[in-house]
Amino acid sequence: MTSSSDRSPAVDVQGPKSYEIRTYGCQMNVHDSERLAGLLEEAGYVRAPEGADGDADVVVFNTCAVRENADNRLYGNLGHLAPQKAKRPGMQIAVGGCLAQKDRDTIVKRAPWVDVVFGTHNIGKLPVLLERARVQQEAQVEIAESLEAFPSTLPTRRESAYAAWVSISVGCNNTCTFCIVPALRGKEKDRRPGDILAEVEALVAEGVSEITLLGQNVNAYGSDIGDREAFSKLLRACGNIDGLERVRFTSPHPRDFTDDVIAAMAETPNAMPQLHMPLQSGSDTVLKAMRRSYRQERYLGIIEKVRAAIPHAAITTDIIVGFPGETEEDFEQTLHVVREARFAQAFTFQYSKRPGTPAAEMADQIPKEVVQARYERLVALQEEISWEENKKQVGRTLELMVAEGEGRKDGTTHRLSGRAPDNRLVHFTKPEQDVRPGDVVTVEVTYAAPHHLLAEGPVLDVRRTRAGDAWEKRNAAEAAKPAGVMLGLPKVGAPEPLPAAAGSGCGCD
Repeated sequence: MTSSSDRSPAVDVQGPKSYEIRTYGCQMNVHDSERLAGLLEEAGYVRAPEGADGDADVVVFNTCAVRENADNRLYGNLGHLAPQKAKRPGMQIAVGGCLAQKDRDTIVKRAPWVDVVFGTHNIGKLPVLLERARVQQEAQVEIAESLEAFPSTLPTRRESAYAAWVSISVGCNNTCTFCIVPALRGKEKDRRPGDILAEVEALVAEGVSEITLLGQNVNAYGSDIGDREAFSKLLRACGNIDGLERVRFTSPHPRDFTDDVIAAMAETPNAMPQLHMPLQSGSDTVLKAMRRSYRQERYLGIIEKVRAAIPHAAITTDIIVGFPGETEEDFEQTLHVVREARFAQAFTFQYSKRPGTPAAEMADQIPKEVVQARYERLVALQEEISWEENKKQVGRTLELMVAEGEGRKDGTTHRLSGRAPDNRLVHFTKPEQDVRPGDVVTVEVTYAAPHHLLAEGPVLDVRRTRAGDAWEKRNAAEAAKPAGVMLGLPKVGAPEPLPAAAGSGCGCD
């Protein structure tokens, strides 16, 4: 484990240095960036104001390696910072995450103005590597081959006062041919259940009312500790934590999604009626080529069981279009599953080569124009289904947890936004009384769009919560700080369902 002295180098006595973190990729990276922020603040750094755009004393890139052009994006951003760094003596640039784990020394060779390169297994070393680079006046490249400390043992700076990620495992034991994550994150390593529950209880004591259990393959939890029902037991144990109102998890794998997990979801009051279940393809032939360990019948069987046990569950998915060798018939099988499963939302991706994966070397790579045409057909179908499914919500009375920053038009429409239990985004009329993020309101849905709902009538009830108190207390404390408080990261808590056409995230679960 990294010692606290390793994580806390002395900061310049002339004043605290500012930092900015730029995060790409999956929820695991978002959570890692919270840890990086916590480490830097423990070491005496302060956040740069929102929109600093490279004006911070330290700029950290937390990278993703699962897209074909990930390195081009990184080096383009690094090139943009090079003249700023040349003009500002003492400015430092650090690169971490999956691309750093993969490319190692290549980063410094292509961008010699980078000061620190660190990997996915040793994020706790960032402050000491920055200090070492400053003292020695040369780049520090340190990539650990195995996990040095479980991320949850490190300090954190959470992005939300009322919702939090909780890592239950890191790494992945799958060998999907399109995914490089296992090579970069390593084999699955599970946390002890007692440690997880202790963290959840501590978060609830701070005012958090919603947690999302996080793992690269979250429902495989237990394989490392020899208990095949460990995940369902963990869900049920979360149900016994007083003050914890909502529990979610991401991302599961159909191979490990067993009946005991469905029963735990249905029978645990604070387990939310929401499931993100990656499909990737509806074709058995393509699933075999992807080295996915389930087939269409198995997948649809899971959906049927979940719907029987939790009738109002909203099910979302990931789909890859244009995997090498995919025929028109294969693609039609994907459309068939989409029609049968009736997903609330889908994260859809056009296949792109992941360097270092078996799929990148496969024959029969699909022409770009064919992939684009199939992608547009899939998006159109899913848009239609999403709208139809959302229309079924009209007239329902829902309890929403008020969210922060999720309604881009809230200021002009005089609305607020919140998340329903099934994680649907609902914009509602702003009530006369004060409502804070983390509070709970009761509304009636009056209108449905493909990617959100509206509650245009008066709010039926407002429940002020400890989570709202925590948000208010945190904002008051942030207002007293000398630097800006917002970091350019995705929102924390339950992952936000994106429009099917957005195509963001890694889609590697």
